[in-house]
Amino acid sequence: MADRLLIVEDNRDILASVVDYLELKGFVVDAIENGQAARALIQANHYDLVVLDIGLPGMDGFTLCAELRQRDRNPLPVIMLTARDAVEDRVLGFEAGADDYLVKPFALPELYQRIKAVLKRVQRRYEPVLQVGDLSLNTETRQVTRQGQAIKLDRKGYALLELLMKRWPEVVPHEDLNHTLWGDEPPDSAALKSHIYRLRQAVDGAFTGAMICNVAGTGYALVADAQ
Repeated sequence: MADRLLIVEDNRDILASVVDYLELKGFVVDAIENGQAARALIQANHYDLVVLDIGLPGMDGFTLCAELRQRDRNPLPVIMLTARDAVEDRVLGFEAGADDYLVKPFALPELYQRIKAVLKRVQRRYEPVLQVGDLSLNTETRQVTRQGQAIKLDRKGYALLELLMKRWPEVVPHEDLNHTLWGDEPPDSAALKSHIYRLRQAVDGAFTGAMICNVAGTGYALVADAQ
């Protein structure tokens, strides 16, 4: 079944171009020009993703996105479109809960690739069994195995591994890892390193090939084809 998208954009030329292009790519697409009307459509229909402009009549994109995040346990993915390219505007978009952010003018193929990437991430987010290479994590039973062998993790180790697997193959920044463990009040950086060290001992210690990779100055990522 084709994914169903809602495009919320008050520029009719942009709206028409986006809708035509995405329909050619096989999506089912609804379109609206008003923020409040978009909220009503979202309440009445199932969508797999929303492409949301920030500057809208009725209700701006920041407000609508934040409202969607507060309402739903499994929030609807949102890609924000805007002519604003200042860093603070991008930060506001992500703080409102956007999954991605695209600055106008943009190429339609880039929007298409961003949509595919977000949909793939969201699908992985809610799969009961996460699989990266020979590493498996069941989010319902909380069982972790590698090459069929059970791996025992403490609560924080499990939380770190689950985040790394859900975000694979992306690099997960230190800030996100810290937030997963301690919320908005993380301890010093040595605490995260200590938990990562124990996680590496459990996941990589008894196996050939390290899967947990340190990206200097950025964060950590999983490598599926560890050698």
